[in-house]
Amino acid sequence: MLIAVTQPGVRAFLARVVRSALAAVDPAEALRRSVHRRGSRLRIDGRWYDLRGYRRIVAIGAGKASARMAVALEEILGPALSDGLVVVKYGHGAATRLIRVVEAGHPVPDEAGEQAAEATVRLLQGLGRRDLVFVLLSGGASSLWPSPASGVRLRDKQRATQLLLRSGATIQEMNVVRKHLSAMKGGRLAAATSAQVVSLILSDVIGDDLGSIGSGPTAPDPSSFHDAAAILRRYRLWPRVSSRVRQRVLRGTQGSEPETPKPGSALFRRVHNVIIGNNRLFLEAAAREAKQAGFEPVVLTTSLTGEAREAAKWFGAMAREIVTHGRPVSRPACLLAGGELTVTVQGDGLGGRAQEFALAAAQQIQGLPGICVAALGSDGNDGPTDAAGGVVDSKTVARAAARGVDAGASLQANDAYRFFKAVGGHITTGPTGTNVNDLYLLIAL
Repeated sequence: MLIAVTQPGVRAFLARVVRSALAAVDPAEALRRSVHRRGSRLRIDGRWYDLRGYRRIVAIGAGKASARMAVALEEILGPALSDGLVVVKYGHGAATRLIRVVEAGHPVPDEAGEQAAEATVRLLQGLGRRDLVFVLLSGGASSLWPSPASGVRLRDKQRATQLLLRSGATIQEMNVVRKHLSAMKGGRLAAATSAQVVSLILSDVIGDDLGSIGSGPTAPDPSSFHDAAAILRRYRLWPRVSSRVRQRVLRGTQGSEPETPKPGSALFRRVHNVIIGNNRLFLEAAAREAKQAGFEPVVLTTSLTGEAREAAKWFGAMAREIVTHGRPVSRPACLLAGGELTVTVQGDGLGGRAQEFALAAAQQIQGLPGICVAALGSDGNDGPTDAAGGVVDSKTVARAAARGVDAGASLQANDAYRFFKAVGGHITTGPTGTNVNDLYLLIAL
């Protein structure tokens, strides 16, 4: 793990915090904590499943953490497992015994993901009421299981995804659109089989909304084609998406395309959705590590949303309050927040929401002694980069200026990645195999 920051003590502290937090949301351990086997019986979230009562047991899944989940499920089920296939982001694979692991594109879907989605549907074909399907779901599944609905092609979904990613839309809004362009999302995967379904879910969504995690392939969907149309218009994307996307959404609003399965549908009586890990566990582990290191930890929220640079202003205001008035907590302190910020891309730079937050925070805390701010994505990839996030202190902006790098211009260009490459401050973990949103830290020494 590489954490570039000037203070050696802060560097070591952050490394311990990140390791502890990631260990708490390791997908394999999370699954082992949630699925308990006694002989031929499994206990999952208070329900019992007798493995002898099923003709076939199959595992499918998608998301950055699904391979690590597959490893644990194979260990638990042993020879009772008949077959399996999971799809992960490139570089997030794991060694499995039976379950096939396919790597595909994220956050923009690609042909490998489309082929894997087709293979997943084929695996479900022929399964009936006497069969059991485990769905291993985590963040990233929306992109990794691209199954274009009728009248829509993969390139149409790719363009819509790229536009939504740069628009400032929330992940929930993005997923509303994606559900209505898909043959698998929004409960349609559950509807594609008559087998019993158990979804084991590592949440990367604020509030653990089942309909938003991976676009809810096994969850009821309260949204509609009308909602999808409204979102595309709200972000001025309606004229920019392909004509096939517009036509499908319009047909849906007119009742000519079937809606996603809704809450109350009878099909969900045979579906058991279980959250096995989330951002709360991530933050609590980080807070425990901070306390052990002698800091006073304060968990601010697990629901941080909004524009990254606006959230950085809030952190800057808290830093000034601590330095000036010693409140809301005395030093040494560590304030923590979790969630998922957004970036409305206006420049042509390279970065991600955690790096953009850190760069914006550098401007807010410049000159404040003993203050550091860090942000990282739990999956190890912040945006389309190899960095997990960034860390800054009160002298970051000044150090950048001494090297001829303008922090304000870099932020304006959405170019946080190249800023940290030039100045230092990247947090690099490599792919972590998990995905439970982001971690934001304010450290007051």
